[in-house]
Amino acid sequence: MAAPPPSLKPNPTTAVFILLLFLHHAAAWDHPDAAPLLLFKSTADPQNSILTSWNSTSDPCSSWAGVSCIRNRVARLVLENSNLHNSLPSSIASLTHLRVLSLKQNAFSGQIPDLSNLTALKLLFISHNRFSGDFPPSLTSLSKLYRLDLSYNNFSGQIPLALNRLTHLLTLRLEDNSFSGAISAINLPNLQDFNVSGNGLAGEVPRSFSGFPASSFWGNPAMCGPPLEKCDLASTNPTRPGGAMASPVSPKTTVSSSPTAVPTETNPPSPHTSHKSKISNIAIIGIIIGDVLVLGLVSLLLYCYFWRNYSSMLTSEKSSVQAEKIVYSSSPYPNPQSGYERGKMVFLDGERRFELEDLLRASAEMLGKGGFGTAYKAILDDGNVVAVKRLKDLNVPGKREFEQQMEVLGRLRHPNLIGLKAYYFARDEKLLVHEFMPNGNLFWLLHGNRGPGRTPLDWTTRLKIAAGAARGLAFIHSSGPPLRLVHGNIKSTNVLIDKLGNAKLSDYGLSVFASAPSASKSNGYRAPEAALDGRKLTSKSDVYSFGVLLLELLTGKCPSIIDNSGPGIGYSGVVDLPRWVQSVVREEWTAEVFDLELMRYKDIEEEMVGLLQIAMACTQVAPHQRPKINYVVKMIEELRGVEVSPSHEALESVSESPSASEDTCRASE
Repeated sequence: MAAPPPSLKPNPTTAVFILLLFLHHAAAWDHPDAAPLLLFKSTADPQNSILTSWNSTSDPCSSWAGVSCIRNRVARLVLENSNLHNSLPSSIASLTHLRVLSLKQNAFSGQIPDLSNLTALKLLFISHNRFSGDFPPSLTSLSKLYRLDLSYNNFSGQIPLALNRLTHLLTLRLEDNSFSGAISAINLPNLQDFNVSGNGLAGEVPRSFSGFPASSFWGNPAMCGPPLEKCDLASTNPTRPGGAMASPVSPKTTVSSSPTAVPTETNPPSPHTSHKSKISNIAIIGIIIGDVLVLGLVSLLLYCYFWRNYSSMLTSEKSSVQAEKIVYSSSPYPNPQSGYERGKMVFLDGERRFELEDLLRASAEMLGKGGFGTAYKAILDDGNVVAVKRLKDLNVPGKREFEQQMEVLGRLRHPNLIGLKAYYFARDEKLLVHEFMPNGNLFWLLHGNRGPGRTPLDWTTRLKIAAGAARGLAFIHSSGPPLRLVHGNIKSTNVLIDKLGNAKLSDYGLSVFASAPSASKSNGYRAPEAALDGRKLTSKSDVYSFGVLLLELLTGKCPSIIDNSGPGIGYSGVVDLPRWVQSVVREEWTAEVFDLELMRYKDIEEEMVGLLQIAMACTQVAPHQRPKINYVVKMIEELRGVEVSPSHEALESVSESPSASEDTCRASE
């Protein structure tokens, strides 16, 4: 048999090489998102001059420019200012795990394809392109969108009412397009950044948008209403489309039927007019005399009031000093010469473990000062450790009212609330006894020891603390009638941490005894409506304070921060945290909001943005726009979908941290 031609002989080396080459090329094609990305490239960069790293021989998640992955699926596609052109390929809709899509400052044109499959999309930036057509209808189905920027394109038509489905939107930028029609029915309650300037919109600005600056609506001459001109004025302005011509008669020359409008030279006053003038003069004199008498009476009352308060303040200070000596002196018994009224220790669980004398003998270490008093760590003779709070500046009507409130608070039992063990009531001394938390409070974990050697509070622990505090607050609010309890003093110093990293709220239910002066000390947490009268606190004001607490967790900043960005050299002012966050978000989506200590952790951006959205919803100025706390709990738990666990290493490292108060924040500023 004749031998086969040489060209037909099998070559093992060549076969192996071809197999390896095929496997190498198949690496990218094995990735579920490689094919749609390469189709995207073939349209947007047909010359292969921009996306040169995109090829079938490499893994999209490791080396493709602008591509980031989570769990081996493309989650971010950021290709900005890259001179990409042609239409946006529909293959991009196959990236079903995409969370961030930014194609701004390119040369894309044509209509936006159907993106309804991108159900995980959070951020969409396609500004400064040449897109055209109507508002992309598929975008209204992307219910998880936080930020939508279609500005500086050629979109036209009306802004659809279906946009109201995007209830999570924080940013909506539509400026410099050709949109027309009205937006009066658009309602996006959580919106923080909004701009529709440079379009052809008409009609009245929705009331929910009236808080945005006028620049957000400029370039729409047929729009009216705050913050623009009032609609009734705009209708008579000849410079506006459809406006009526102004009357040629000046308002100053308006003819009146009143005789007083005629010049006095041609119409001298009649006796009747003179009589009315005399009566008016007598009335004026009477009003002045009455004002003087009322002013004198008010001054007398104020003098009596402040003198009485000053005298009581001196007495209170004197008795407070004496009580301090009694409770924390070496002697366990009160001095009978001091006039100190003896009370009794009341245990709320029925089991008497110690007496007042045991507390007096215990070694005391101050843990911190708050709005309702000073907390101490007390080590009893039997080795047990408790936290004792000496209450001060409380407006307690009487012993019965105090005991009733303590009985109510003593019945509250929840894993995220500090358990009230006992209380002591006397005329000049009121004590609360709680379980002791060895890991201190959230304030110290966030702001204490900000320097070399500090162990940062990791993101998982922060998220667990946020969820735990929310559950504790929800339990308080669910007490229902007739109690209708509120916390009244939500702040990071009142979020204590146990050995397992669980958050436990303290100081709840004491706001019913708050005096008017202490109510004005907001420290950045107080809701706007509660700043006027701190004794009128509601569940909505609690939600606002909790929102500030979430912002504190996210930013690492104190609730009242120093702002040096104002006008003029040397400008420095105190700005509350929600306003600062809103100003940063309104300018541009930026990572400057988040604590730098969180930047070391990967794949948490979506959770941070989600918690930021929740915090901004809680800190809405209008109380009715804030969510209920049980809904807040649900949203926080949905951020990760599973029960979060703390970093025990971080918590154990601060178990012996010194006490901290709001002074730490002021010192750091």
